[in-house]
Amino acid sequence: MMRFSLILLALLISLSAQALARPGPDEIMDDPELEARAMVLYRQLRCVVCQSQSIGDSNADLASDMRVVVRERLLAGDSDAEVRAYLQQRYGDYVLMLPPVQANTLVLWGFPIVLLLFAGGLAFFFVRRQDQAGETELSPEEEAQLAALKREEGLE
Repeated sequence: MMRFSLILLALLISLSAQALARPGPDEIMDDPELEARAMVLYRQLRCVVCQSQSIGDSNADLASDMRVVVRERLLAGDSDAEVRAYLQQRYGDYVLMLPPVQANTLVLWGFPIVLLLFAGGLAFFFVRRQDQAGETELSPEEEAQLAALKREEGLE
């Protein structure tokens, strides 16, 4: 019973943290189109004080300030790319949830491909080795037994 209570408490705490991260009434714009663009941008921008949380999911004060900046830039007529560029210039590439492909991020982008090729090569080598291990020649006695079985079954 105690374990169930602790699990229930942990679930309620995690749900309440998510509820706190949602934009409040003071953060919702009147224009539904601008609000939809802001929500998309919130998911694309990382809170720079949180570990891998977008500014839409974070309840940190800085994330709230960043959401205000996004809304202000959208109301000023900036495009989504201009808003991202503004925050990227201010906070660096880390602010982008999807970092750009640059010389300093090639390892980040290339590692999954290299890992996939390496795993594929290992799988190919393993399967090939298993196939070669199964290709043994029959002894003359085994060949005679196989021929006799084929004759009995009428396969020859």
